[in-house]
Amino acid sequence: MDFEAWWLIFLPLLFALGWMAARFDIKQMLSETRNLPDSYFRGLNFLLNEEPDRAIDAFVEVAKLDPETTELHFALGSLFRRRGEMERAIRVHQSLLFREDLPIAQRDHAQHELAQDYLKAGMLDRAEEAFSVLKDTSFALPALRALIRIYESEHDWARAITAVQTLRKLVDEPVPQLVHYHCEQAQAHLAEKPPNIEQARAALALAERAVDQAQMSGPTPAFVRVSMLNAGIAASLQDLKQQQYFLESVLNQAPEFAGLIAAELFDNYIAQGQAAKGLQRLQEHYQQHPSLDLFNVVFRGLRAQQGVEQAWTFARQALQLHPSLLGLDRLLEAELAQKPGAEQGATQSPIPGADLTLLRRLINRHTQRLDRYICSACGFQARSYYWQCPGCNAWETYKPRRLEELE
Repeated sequence: MDFEAWWLIFLPLLFALGWMAARFDIKQMLSETRNLPDSYFRGLNFLLNEEPDRAIDAFVEVAKLDPETTELHFALGSLFRRRGEMERAIRVHQSLLFREDLPIAQRDHAQHELAQDYLKAGMLDRAEEAFSVLKDTSFALPALRALIRIYESEHDWARAITAVQTLRKLVDEPVPQLVHYHCEQAQAHLAEKPPNIEQARAALALAERAVDQAQMSGPTPAFVRVSMLNAGIAASLQDLKQQQYFLESVLNQAPEFAGLIAAELFDNYIAQGQAAKGLQRLQEHYQQHPSLDLFNVVFRGLRAQQGVEQAWTFARQALQLHPSLLGLDRLLEAELAQKPGAEQGATQSPIPGADLTLLRRLINRHTQRLDRYICSACGFQARSYYWQCPGCNAWETYKPRRLEELE
């Protein structure tokens, strides 16, 4: 390709234009820097020196001097909220909403921040109202998720269900806790005096539909809970066969959850006059899927139905295969419960020369921390099994096994 000399004329011109542009940018930057108040630079200096309290005070002074610094207001509000200074965070975001010249996008942003302030401060009624305003804005999705959390905390399951249905119209994603919302409604109807069986059945039908829509596979906690509630309805109607059917379905399809329904299932067999068959069923299940709660039910059942020797034979074999301090503590507790007044002195036992009261006291001191379920999300420990963690409000985060079994 031939080179034409006249192109060289443009080189000095381009260089001059670049030099002028750079000079203009530098002058503009210096001009803007001179316009910034000294408090701004003091705040930056405090941040660099890891003095957040003094930095916040400096930035507050900047915000007072220059009300146009909306981004600084947002930053301050977020800082106050993270530090737990909710009153100051609310005041910052309210001051933005009071400005008539604030653009719509920033007004929606301020409304969302204010709603989060109310939520963290525990002012649920105000938070609900603030989030509801955002339903037709760019913050509609996070606002709807926050409203669902609020309805959960208020146990307003009907509104939580409606909110989830709205959420699914916005995003195509499964919401597994929807099953539990329907289950909560069914459980509330069963707790009424007398139980409202028809409403409970209707709620469980919706729960089963939610399970199918979520395409849950395998023995999920949602399936277990629905089966247990169906068994509860059958028990209210004194339909022992139907109750047995639903409880057996848990053993067959979700065997690791057997400890949650073992006592109820054994009582069902006793009511049908089939205690021996029930014990055999649970013992066979224990051999395949051992757990502490199931061990406890089987040992107590053998102790009551077949006597001390059979119960302790089972216990020895079980503890040899699956050593457990908590298991030993459970069987000592059951043995002592069979003897009124045992706590007052030494108790006769299948172990020659053993004082079961003293032995149980020593073991129990070491098993208190092990006799708990634990949330896999936040680590919250509880003596009872929860479908929703009381610590972090997450659903289905508890395994149906005690802490000792997980270690």
